Amino acid sequence: METFPAMSNSSLDFLNQKLFCPHCNTQLSLCHSPPVHVGDGLGWGSEYLFICLNNDCSLFANGWKNIENNYGHVGSYRYMRLPDSNEEYNMMVAGKDAFTGSVVDPEAIKNQNVRYQKQKDAIAGLDDCVEKKDLTPVLYLLLDNHAALSDRERAAGCLEPINSPDCIEPLRNHEFRDSNLEQTINMAISSVLSANFLKECPYCKELIKKRADLCKHCNKKME
Repeated sequence: METFPAMSNSSLDFLNQKLFCPHCNTQLSLCHSPPVHVGDGLGWGSEYLFICLNNDCSLFANGWKNIENNYGHVGSYRYMRLPDSNEEYNMMVAGKDAFTGSVVDPEAIKNQNVRYQKQKDAIAGLDDCVEKKDLTPVLYLLLDNHAALSDRERAAGCLEPINSPDCIEPLRNHEFRDSNLEQTINMAISSVLSANFLKECPYCKELIKKRADLCKHCNKKME
C-alpha cells in the first residue's frame, strides 16, 4: 500500500482542483514532484504537481524540435502547475514516459490522510481509555494492521484493565500478522473471560457462563 504524507484538512483542498492545460485543454494529472528543481537544484516546495501528460499536447509535441535546435539534445516540455498556486512552468523532460509512473490518485491521498488522523486520535485516546473503560481507541489500533506495532502493543495492554467482553468478537474475527501481538491479545482475552466468569463454547464460539453444562446458543453439552 502506498502511503502519503499526512496533511491538514485545509491543505487537502487542492485535491478537489480540476486544472487544464492551456496548450491542449487536457485535464492535468496529479503527480509526485521531482526531488529537485531543474532550475535551481532545490525542491519545488510541494509534494505534488499538476502535469499535462497528453503526448499530443502541442507544447510536448513541438518541444522535441525546439530543444534539439536550441540545446542539441533529445527532450521536450510538459506543462506544469503548482497546487493551490498560479505558478506554472514548462518543465523540460527527457522522454515520453516522464511522470507517467508518478501519477497519484487524489482519493487515495484523502483516504490515507483520514486514516492517519483517526489513528492519531486513537493513540491519544489510549491515555485515558482504561479510566473511561473505552474500548474504541483500543480496538481501532488493534484492528488496523497498518498502525505501528508499538502502538498496537500498548493498546493490547489496555484490554485486561478495561475488562470488557465486547472486545472478544472483533478480535477473534481479525487476522493478525504479528504472532507475538496475537499471543498477547489471546492471553488478554483469556483474562477477560475469566474475570467475567465466561468461556467460549468450543462448538459455536459464543460466550456462555463458565459453569454452564449446556450451551444456550447451540445446545451442545460441555465436556
